[in-house]
Amino acid sequence: MDEIAFADARTLVKQIQDKEISARELLDLFLSRIEKFDADLNAVVCKRVEYARDLAKRADEAVSKGENWGPLHGLPMTVKDSYNVEGLPTTFGIPQFKGNVVTSNAVAIERLESAGAIVFGKTNIPFNLADIQSFNEIYGTTNNPYDLERTPGGSSGGSAAAVAAGFSPVEMGSDIGGSIRAPAHFCGVFGLKPTWNILPLRGHSVLGSLTPRDISVIGPFARNAQDLELMLEIVAGADDLQFPGWNLSLPKADQKELRDFRVAVWSDESIAPVDSEIIDRIGLVAKIASSGGAKVDFEARPSFSVKESHETYEKLLHAAMSAQVPEEEFVARWEKRQNLDSDDFSDLARLTRNTTLLHREWFTANERRTKLRWEWHEFFKEYDVVLAPVASVCAFPHDQNPKISERLLKVNGEKRPYNDLFFWAGLSCVSYLPSTVLPTGLGNDGLPIGIQVIGAEMQDLKTIRFAQLIDEQLNGFVPPEKYAV
Repeated sequence: MDEIAFADARTLVKQIQDKEISARELLDLFLSRIEKFDADLNAVVCKRVEYARDLAKRADEAVSKGENWGPLHGLPMTVKDSYNVEGLPTTFGIPQFKGNVVTSNAVAIERLESAGAIVFGKTNIPFNLADIQSFNEIYGTTNNPYDLERTPGGSSGGSAAAVAAGFSPVEMGSDIGGSIRAPAHFCGVFGLKPTWNILPLRGHSVLGSLTPRDISVIGPFARNAQDLELMLEIVAGADDLQFPGWNLSLPKADQKELRDFRVAVWSDESIAPVDSEIIDRIGLVAKIASSGGAKVDFEARPSFSVKESHETYEKLLHAAMSAQVPEEEFVARWEKRQNLDSDDFSDLARLTRNTTLLHREWFTANERRTKLRWEWHEFFKEYDVVLAPVASVCAFPHDQNPKISERLLKVNGEKRPYNDLFFWAGLSCVSYLPSTVLPTGLGNDGLPIGIQVIGAEMQDLKTIRFAQLIDEQLNGFVPPEKYAV
């Protein structure tokens, strides 16, 4: 029965409805695979087994009565630790929250369960969701299913690893600095960073915050593009505060075939050089699109300065990430800022300033961001999607040096700063753009290679549609050999 562990969500739900497999059998399959394989992988960090088995039993009873709970009827799945799931701890990888068992669900979990899903467990993350790797003092280190010596990415590393290893058909992660996209790329699965604030963040907080964090979004993982669309349709939409006044209506993708797409290709940049194998893979996707009749342009770029875009992203990202630090930590950072030389623009100096932005400084950065959004808006009048790297490298060996400034990457054999990882993530993040990660298969060293398909604001479905059309020819998801048994 292990072969169906890699089936897509729609197929599994249909099999449950057709009584080819029961929800209970499917749940037990995923639980048995976790028991068999997760000791080395360490993707799933907690479970609510009895709750899930009871719900699966009821789902099967409903099928026998001809009832249908929704598009995820009886589908077992896991979600990222950062979502509140009744009866399970929400920790954000912070030791003081190890026993933070919550009593209610995040809005996203409510919507998934209303659609028939059975959320049976949670997956690993880094401390405070603040890394492109996934390790913390509570749950330890999550490994990459294609090479246990390498990271699955972060902060949704456990989510992507669970989908890739056949522990869960779909997942829910979150992204502010590549936290959906890097794991999807590193683990060879599909991922969607949606347009900002179209999926409700309430209940995705260790401190119970009600204000949606700037830049931060929640979004799905899957093993095909269609399941991304399914999950988006279920979870997206106004939260209760806005619901009486507006409803989300994402534009459908008008493109039926590749020939209907206008594609810009942005595969490298001197500010964050990209490994040649990733560039080649972007070229392959561009070639497939062109062969299908798409208009492909390798020179097209928005009119803004790349340097200004990235600097704006850094400011707003660090401000958002530091908004909830304890008062004493903020005061200490502020004191450090006062002692900086005015001509010090080192990584540490920029970080110190960005994490202590005055409101006037944040407002100025936000105005720059708004101009970037309008320049993208003009660009997307001529193009439908942009193909770009997710990151400058594929999954790299674990590096848990607490001084991030000392971590290094190898790009084309040359050492590069770890912070290069955030450039390609920030390109779409800072301007609230949707981005679908398209897996393109494995590279020469057996590691997955994914690329970003970036679209205009609210054009999430267009990016998914392009990924779907390419994948029909590419079949980009390749199960990791160790777990495909």
